[in-house]
Amino acid sequence: HALFKMMGSTLLWLLSLLCLAFLIYCGYVKYIHMKFDHIPGPPRDSFLFGHIPAIHRVRENGLVHDLFHDWAEKYGPVCRLNFLHQVYLLVTSPEAIKEYMMSPKYPKDPYTYNLLFSLFGTRFFGQGLLTDSDHEHWYHQRRIFDPAFSKFYLKGMMGVFNEKSERLMEKLNEKANGRSVVSMHSMVNCITLEIITKVAFGLKLNLFEDKQETFINAISTCLQGMEHYLRNPYMQYMPWHRKFVAKVRESAEFLRQTGQECIKKRKKMMQDEEEVPEDILYQILKSAEQEGNYDEELMLDNFVTLHLTGQETTANQLAFVIMELTSQPEITKKMRDEVDEVIGSKQDISFEDLGKLQYLSQVLKESLRLYPPGPGTSRWVPEDAVIEGIKIPGKVSIIFNSYAMGRMDKFFKDPLTFDPDRFHPDAPKPYYCYFPFALGPRSCLGQVFSQMEAKVIMAKILQRFEFNLVPGQSYRILDLGTLRPRDGVECTLKSRNAAANRSTT
Repeated sequence: HALFKMMGSTLLWLLSLLCLAFLIYCGYVKYIHMKFDHIPGPPRDSFLFGHIPAIHRVRENGLVHDLFHDWAEKYGPVCRLNFLHQVYLLVTSPEAIKEYMMSPKYPKDPYTYNLLFSLFGTRFFGQGLLTDSDHEHWYHQRRIFDPAFSKFYLKGMMGVFNEKSERLMEKLNEKANGRSVVSMHSMVNCITLEIITKVAFGLKLNLFEDKQETFINAISTCLQGMEHYLRNPYMQYMPWHRKFVAKVRESAEFLRQTGQECIKKRKKMMQDEEEVPEDILYQILKSAEQEGNYDEELMLDNFVTLHLTGQETTANQLAFVIMELTSQPEITKKMRDEVDEVIGSKQDISFEDLGKLQYLSQVLKESLRLYPPGPGTSRWVPEDAVIEGIKIPGKVSIIFNSYAMGRMDKFFKDPLTFDPDRFHPDAPKPYYCYFPFALGPRSCLGQVFSQMEAKVIMAKILQRFEFNLVPGQSYRILDLGTLRPRDGVECTLKSRNAAANRSTT
């Protein structure tokens, strides 16, 4: 009896303590509300959860970035979002973008990006270039990587771009009978992965012939895991998610193990003074040796980062372009005419050819406006500030959403119309409202690489094939951390008449 009485007292004490802690937490949430409620924003769904329920409702059948777009249109250039005790500010002000993205004073939001250091307890992006919020540490890394992604160096990679793209053309040609259904997203996903692994790390994947799906599945699983983890990092402790969490951890470990084997092998080749491919890994190792203080874990962080951001986003962009062109015959014809004039019947595309494909460049840029694979970024504001006349308390994260701004009429006339002429050389340049690769010192390292690759692949597809979207395919977008076409862009293909007798100069 005494034991039960003692246990009851202990339980009552614990419950009282929990109630007190909850009341203190609610008081802190109320303080946060009072601190930020002068900033316009949609009504909260609940006192505690803020706007989380509204976002979850949209995610079930739609795209949360459309909701952000609607809120920005309704509540103005600074829109408050509440998530429990945290506040984020959705900012669609070009002047604010100029201030906060162009300056190194404002790091990436440490809370969001630090979450991606690991994925359910397994190191993932770590302190790689994407997630490193310490500017000095990031800058040290960027100096190591910059030479390997310079336009001069990438010019020498055109042979790989052409070689790998030809493999894709061969596979598409096998199905170009006007009847076979081809998932264009899956096909370009395979080839962009082969390109990044070859150009960056000297790895040889044969995803078409050898059915080496492990690598692609690992990347896809990690992307899904990342999207779920950012929504709810505590799901790893929920038994009903155990199987999925274990699969994500295994995929993250597989990617890092693959990178470790690749780096170890390359270091040994360099130590033994063997002939090594002068790829991006070689440049990184050489620069790292000169810079010093660059450990292997950081290299693995960037191995994962480059594969997920350098391959996935380009594949998604190409898939969106193909999807859009299936309903744009005039734009498609204009692109084909340009490709025929610049490339002709050549099999290999030169670096000089890329500069002449001006209209193709415009189409790629317009696709990034309407369908940015990376829909936005964030910056941390440590001190009090004023944005668009609104006082902003310090220690808050501001979200810049390229998807939302790209679809706002005040920045782009008829924003839902796909119009490549927006990016004609003589057209006015968008004023800090177009940033598919971010802006300023933290802009994407691989944007030149990505667009060179996209140009080569897209030019070859236009040169060789006509494509039509399979009936029933939608234009809906899927958010897995990056944006991609939901239905995979399933098409039927036909070889162009002029392609039958092409030479292989």
